[in-house]
Amino acid sequence: MSSNRQARNLRSPAAGKDPKVELVLDLDCYVPALITFIANKLSRSATVLYQKRFAVNVTEWRILALLAIEPEISAARICHVIGFDKGPVSRTLAAMEERGLVAIRADREDGRTYSISLTAKGAATHDKVIAVALERERRLLSCLSKGERENLIALLRRVHGNLDAVKGAGEIDRD
Repeated sequence: MSSNRQARNLRSPAAGKDPKVELVLDLDCYVPALITFIANKLSRSATVLYQKRFAVNVTEWRILALLAIEPEISAARICHVIGFDKGPVSRTLAAMEERGLVAIRADREDGRTYSISLTAKGAATHDKVIAVALERERRLLSCLSKGERENLIALLRRVHGNLDAVKGAGEIDRD
């Protein structure tokens, strides 16, 4: 994407009000903003709905969903897949354990790590929430044809796989 599509020159009369600023983002084309805005709005509305109907927030739902896919995984694996920092995941897991949604046990193979799994209550909660989550996804993507949905998923997977490309962007080389 060219920088002209991501930013616009402020020297035009319609541009921003600060004469010192030369470029601003075009939020209609800046992909990181579009992804963030969609994710934030989806998460906020999901948390409100899931909290009200199932007494779980969206972070707890993500963990429940991942544990249904990968039983008995570590907190580090949860952090890696979901993309959250260890602190918030640890606090969320502790709260979920206290409410009886997950069981946290010392790993059988490595006593220094812990494996996390769904309890019967956690599995039952997962099974209730997943129907609503899938309906929300269906509604979100209802504006796309089947082929467009498949293309979107393929493109998002490629972008996700390319996240390492942005590491270090903007840092000063210290050679």
